[in-house]
Amino acid sequence: MTRPVNRPPVPLPRLTLVVVALAAFASASALADAPPKEKRRLEACHEVLQDLLGGEERIPRDLLDKADCVAVVPSVKKLALGVGARYGKGAVVCRRPDGQGWGAPLMITLGGGSFGLQVGGQAADYVFLVMNPKGIDYLLRSKFTLGADAAVAAGPVGRTGSAATDLRMHAEILSYSRTRGLFAGLSLEGAVVKQDRDGNEGVYGERVDPRRVLLEGAYATPAAAQPLIELLSTSSPRHAGGE
Repeated sequence: MTRPVNRPPVPLPRLTLVVVALAAFASASALADAPPKEKRRLEACHEVLQDLLGGEERIPRDLLDKADCVAVVPSVKKLALGVGARYGKGAVVCRRPDGQGWGAPLMITLGGGSFGLQVGGQAADYVFLVMNPKGIDYLLRSKFTLGADAAVAAGPVGRTGSAATDLRMHAEILSYSRTRGLFAGLSLEGAVVKQDRDGNEGVYGERVDPRRVLLEGAYATPAAAQPLIELLSTSSPRHAGGE
């Protein structure tokens, strides 16, 4: 009876080893997600928008269909003791270049101050509808001020949106606020919107060009943002601005 011969394993060619290593690295990168704090931020954006798109007092669907981009800034803290200040972090999402579906998010911050005799503090959720290309141009800046730079108006709620033609024509951004369960349009003039460079680097692993994120679709949607993108894609799959 012939005994089996134990041959030493045949070494893989060096090129094959390189290919295998690259494939393993790519798989690991594909599974990577945003850091925990950025993941929680994107999850909060989804929860806020989901609430404000439902119910009778809600963001009108016809305005959402005409919006180019949507920004959500959850739980903005507003503190005051003589001089007031607000600050929060959120994300903005724009439609894909062909007008169908929504692209990857750009992380942003919202801040600003107010003056006068004021004492107290509160937290509010904010949603902004960017209604035209001029409004998008402001998003590509490192920062801009609502009211001073971009024309902002309190967005209508419920079924009043269909009668807001003049509002859509003159405002580049429509803003909404929810505080302690109360939801309404709020102008928010004087608030400063900035790109959150550290937040974007945490999500994408590198410094990003906002134009490539918002307008060119150069970045894949991170896993943590999928629920937000799917909500927008379900609620408003196509841009109705040209209708």
